[in-house]
Amino acid sequence: MYVETEHSLNRSAELRTRMDERRTVRQFAPDPVPLQVVRDAVACAATAPSGAHQQPWTFVLVQDPEVRRRIREAAEEEERLSYDGRLGEEWLAALRPLGTDEVKPHLTDAPALIVVFQQRYWLGPDGAKRKHYYVDESVGIAVGMLLTALHLSGLAALVHTPSPMRFLAEVLGRPANEKAFAVLPVGYPAADCQVPDLVRKSLDQVLVEF
Repeated sequence: MYVETEHSLNRSAELRTRMDERRTVRQFAPDPVPLQVVRDAVACAATAPSGAHQQPWTFVLVQDPEVRRRIREAAEEEERLSYDGRLGEEWLAALRPLGTDEVKPHLTDAPALIVVFQQRYWLGPDGAKRKHYYVDESVGIAVGMLLTALHLSGLAALVHTPSPMRFLAEVLGRPANEKAFAVLPVGYPAADCQVPDLVRKSLDQVLVEF
């Protein structure tokens, strides 16, 4: 029992250290990434718990430069409207310390995009429908596990959520039951990559024990 406990403590300490190194990256190198690493990360994400075990997610891996260009073009149009006032001043003020704007080069610079869709309902080949439950929660957990798997595999990622995201289903030809949840550019950080100087909350700020 002592050996098992010591092993768990060592593993948890290592994981905590490695995850504390994770950063959101917005500048990517164009170097290709090992596709099997990305596929394995998606496979890890697909082990996430889900409401009634309905697994209401679809992960679309996009490498084609032309498709990524179309996604960037449509995303920047939506972002332009958002930064011009659609977001509201309070949200824009929260974003300013991050230095973001409507220009999204990561969508074409990163060698791969993973577009995550949530399946609002099950759609059978005959058009039959079945309601899915806890879709937002389930897909959110899966995306968190995807980020973790990518980071631990040595790749960088960004969670990008242009709003609205209807264009993603159109560009990628997804069925009516799927709604875009997030776009994750994936790759290696650019040599001159910069990340915001952010401080995470300490454990005692986020954990309450009884």
